[in-house]
Amino acid sequence: MPKMKTHSSAKKRFKVTGSGKIKRRHAKTSHMMRNKSKKAKLRLRHSAIVADGDAKRIKKLLAI
Repeated sequence: MPKMKTHSSAKKRFKVTGSGKIKRRHAKTSHMMRNKSKKAKLRLRHSAIVADGDAKRIKKLLAI
């Protein structure tokens, strides 16, 4: 059976941490930043961990 290919858009959006969790970026960071408070922008800057319900699907896309 051939190797499973990695989903191209998924590999650009997600990274796997050392412990096997999936890391993602926050949404709502590309425009209209002047309407957001400094505190909101600061929180959006940091990465987040994908929820357990979605992680299984994403791992399949990443061929993990």
